[in-house]
Amino acid sequence: MTTTDTNPQQALILFAHGARAASWAAPFERLRELTQARMPATGVHLAFLELMTPRLPELIPALLAELPDGALLEATVVPVFLGQGGHVLRDLPLLVEELRQAHPQLRLKVVEAVGENASVLAAIADYCVAAPGQS
Repeated sequence: MTTTDTNPQQALILFAHGARAASWAAPFERLRELTQARMPATGVHLAFLELMTPRLPELIPALLAELPDGALLEATVVPVFLGQGGHVLRDLPLLVEELRQAHPQLRLKVVEAVGENASVLAAIADYCVAAPGQS
């Protein structure tokens, strides 16, 4: 399949903070796998702000390198953060702007942090309500 301006390559990037302990990434990798299973035609990737790899500035050039010359990449970044703290409000927009400037063939959008989404909060509330009955 040829990728053109009218049919860009799609990517979904789950963007998490990162931590020193490798085990910290396990639930994010499971989330990536679950999401990929539901979106088989889209590349679903995990990227980190710091302390783990790949970092977002490393992942984007790697994805672009896989495309034919002149092809566009439309990537959606999903901040897997419970709230819109400094990393989501300040650090991520700076990274995104730098990536947009460095890669004109990149169409990059960022959606709200998962913890700001009403359906995600409702699912977490459902879990909390059910917690007393769990053994």
